[in-house]
Amino acid sequence: MNDIRRTFLWVIFGFSMVLLWDQWQIYNGHKATFFPKPVTATAPEANAATPAGVPVASAPTAAAPAGPAQVPGVAAPVVATPRERIEVSTDVLKLSFDTEGGSLLRTEFVKFSDLQDNKKPFVLLDESKARVYVAQTGLIGGAFASHKTPMKFTGERTLKDGQNELSLKFESADVGGVKLVKTYTLTRGSYALKVAHQVINTGSVTASPQLYVQLVRDGNKPDGESSFYSTFTGPAVYTDAKKYQKIEFTDIEKSKAEFEKTSPQGYVAMVQHYFASAWLLPDNTARENFARKVDNNLYAVGMITPFSDIAPGQTKTLDTTLFVGPQEEKMLEVLSPGLELVKDYGWLTVLAKPLYWLLDRLFGFLHNWGWSIVALVVLLKLAFYWLNAKAYASMAKMKAINPRIMEMRERLKDNPQQMQQEMMRIYREEKVNPMGGCFPIMVQIPVFIALYWVLLSSVEMRNAPWIGWIQDLSAPDPYFILPVVMTLSTLLQTALNPAPPDPMQAKMMWFMPLIFSVMFFFFPSGLVLYWITNNILSIAQQWVINTRMGVPPQFNLPKFN
Repeated sequence: MNDIRRTFLWVIFGFSMVLLWDQWQIYNGHKATFFPKPVTATAPEANAATPAGVPVASAPTAAAPAGPAQVPGVAAPVVATPRERIEVSTDVLKLSFDTEGGSLLRTEFVKFSDLQDNKKPFVLLDESKARVYVAQTGLIGGAFASHKTPMKFTGERTLKDGQNELSLKFESADVGGVKLVKTYTLTRGSYALKVAHQVINTGSVTASPQLYVQLVRDGNKPDGESSFYSTFTGPAVYTDAKKYQKIEFTDIEKSKAEFEKTSPQGYVAMVQHYFASAWLLPDNTARENFARKVDNNLYAVGMITPFSDIAPGQTKTLDTTLFVGPQEEKMLEVLSPGLELVKDYGWLTVLAKPLYWLLDRLFGFLHNWGWSIVALVVLLKLAFYWLNAKAYASMAKMKAINPRIMEMRERLKDNPQQMQQEMMRIYREEKVNPMGGCFPIMVQIPVFIALYWVLLSSVEMRNAPWIGWIQDLSAPDPYFILPVVMTLSTLLQTALNPAPPDPMQAKMMWFMPLIFSVMFFFFPSGLVLYWITNNILSIAQQWVINTRMGVPPQFNLPKFN
């Protein structure tokens, strides 16, 4: 009876740990790992972005973004100019701009394919019937040009061979005595767009406009994201004081979003698995950060920054940067301090960053991300060799005395109290600690969880081949070969471990690997490869240590009778 109670306690404890892990994920801004909640929001209509968020106030105390139709001081279109989409291409991007406000409506990535159809380019920003995700800017503080104001486009549309930069200009008419000129500068090989906002006072009185920059998107889950693991999707704000602050769509919905509202440095971003967009202002530029719901299932994150007074006939320019691209860590670090944190490792960032650094260095030698993963796991196993040796030595001792324990349990099965006393006596005499095999392994768990997040978060794994049939380390094995090998290696490792004296616990030791192995059939191949490598190296080390200690390796097969 005590054995059954103990088994139930272990099951409850294990399930509680899963629930605690899920809550820890949610607390740190992730969606739940094991029990993600389905997204219930419906896709917006194609024109849903039209009333997207323009901050209201004329000073850095804007309470909420709202649609231009509802906002005093936001100019309605004053020039009957036909609305047009401007298609622009560089060596890495295909972009679609709108002459209404000079907004960026669509981005296609030349070097990244779609998750569900690798013959199509990956699309991040988009304004369509299924999705809304756009980048907008404009002026507030008066009846000035906004992202709803018609603009005239001038410039070339294709980055030609031998050309390093491409400039696009969107110019508004005179609106409220002020003219706004947006100039996008695209650079070869770069996902960062320089955006100069030039304000010309064409009126007869001093103007004091403010610039807003924002990213607006729906709250739906990105297409193709797995249901078996969860990554963060939503707005983020970075400031020097509070660092990286993730904002859940649900918190915005409930007006519970917490982030630093004012700062002289930092950025705002929209983040999803592998990709991000971000608005950057020059350092030491006063700004107010905002994150608001702006329409049915549309959310905005952005910044407001003031121009100084502009006298009649005077012109002032404020330079900004719009990043729209993959979460390549080295590239992000160069663009802005803290921007690399959009590649979210969660609470294990302090361990994950050096692991990624080492993985990247290995790739520099091996030029294959799959073999780089294998090499990294080998190096980690070498680093933890002596710690693992202690764990496996303890397991070997347990296996050596296991026949005595089993004989004693059978002899005293009707006297549980004496059975426990006799078991503790045997452990003392043989100098065996039942937990001795667990502690060294527990110490390593944070490192391997950090490596899990490195492999799950690194866009470099996307479309990266390993060998033969594995042509994308970010996608599940199409033939399930790696998950089957992983399951078999896990069962082999279980068979080599000493069987628990409690028959119920012994059965659970076999059920748990089978249950958790199911998830690996849907995990990215790179993650499964890392786990297989770790299992094989662990089995080899355990086999060698058992042999050296005079405990020949034997397979403890399950008994379900």
